[in-house]
Amino acid sequence: QLQLAESGGGWVQPGGSLRLSCSLSTSTLDSWTIGWFRQAPGGEREGVICINMHNYIEYYSRTAKGRFTPTRDNAKNTVYLQMDNLDPEDTGTYSCAATKGSCIAREFSAWGQGTQVTVSA
Repeated sequence: QLQLAESGGGWVQPGGSLRLSCSLSTSTLDSWTIGWFRQAPGGEREGVICINMHNYIEYYSRTAKGRFTPTRDNAKNTVYLQMDNLDPEDTGTYSCAATKGSCIAREFSAWGQGTQVTVSA
């Protein structure tokens, strides 16, 4: 069973940057589409952004566009999420998820445990 592990979360001031990592227990990352999701305190999980196996990027969150950039390193079986110009509304637990399908279908079958991101002054 595919396993995912996030890292790189932490506390950052508004306007700052963080880079999250999502490591997969597979040597075939290039056949997976990876999505990033956020759950704010007291809120429901929502989609942030997705990158497919052809490096096509789908923005699930309008606010992510222009600030968040996913990249993938297939040799390291790792997907990164570069987050710039962070806002307190970006605070939450960020999880990555994997699917063999498309970003649009959102049929993610494997999920990581999440990493906490806190944006505050």
